[in-house]
Amino acid sequence: MYTTLNTWNKPDRPLILASRSPRRKQILENMGMLFSIHPPKVENENDYIDIRRLEGSIQTLASAKAGTIAAQYKDAIVLGCDTIVVVDGQVIGKPADRDDAQSMLKKLSGRLHKVYSGIALLCAEIEFEKTASQCTDVSFREMAAWEIDEYLLNNEYIDKAGAYAIQGRAMTFIDKINGCFYNVMGLPVSKTIDLFRAYNEFSKGRT
Repeated sequence: MYTTLNTWNKPDRPLILASRSPRRKQILENMGMLFSIHPPKVENENDYIDIRRLEGSIQTLASAKAGTIAAQYKDAIVLGCDTIVVVDGQVIGKPADRDDAQSMLKKLSGRLHKVYSGIALLCAEIEFEKTASQCTDVSFREMAAWEIDEYLLNNEYIDKAGAYAIQGRAMTFIDKINGCFYNVMGLPVSKTIDLFRAYNEFSKGRT
């Protein structure tokens, strides 16, 4: 049931998460949101990312993901998201296979990297669109080769930007975090709340 109060966690329209990520699903549930899930179909995602304007381009990608679903469900609010890892000016996405994941983790070992998430909230019916991004610095301690190999045995790296899940067994790799923990999981909570508040203000102005 959708309330007329239209608080940030109880919007007045159906909410759709345009992501297949179980981490984002978990975060939204913990925020008290009611929603359905419709994974987006965006081809050539890497083409959206521009190293010269990372925060802007990842917001564009998140908006594109949300837009594919918003076009189908015009009366709904759609949340789109994307997360990337950057080290030495190189963008690291999701590993293609185990060898790729191993290479990524070796590159991150003993280093500081940045995790960027882009988020977008859209409602086609009222022509609402708002985007945001978040960056978190993550430092890994030096990892021995056997530690990386052992981590890769549990398949936790699959479908993870940077080939690790900070909320899982990769917690043993972490030396220090500066910024939003949930951003590293894939959905910056405070920034997401800001988008829903912006939606509330926009929708109030149309009533």
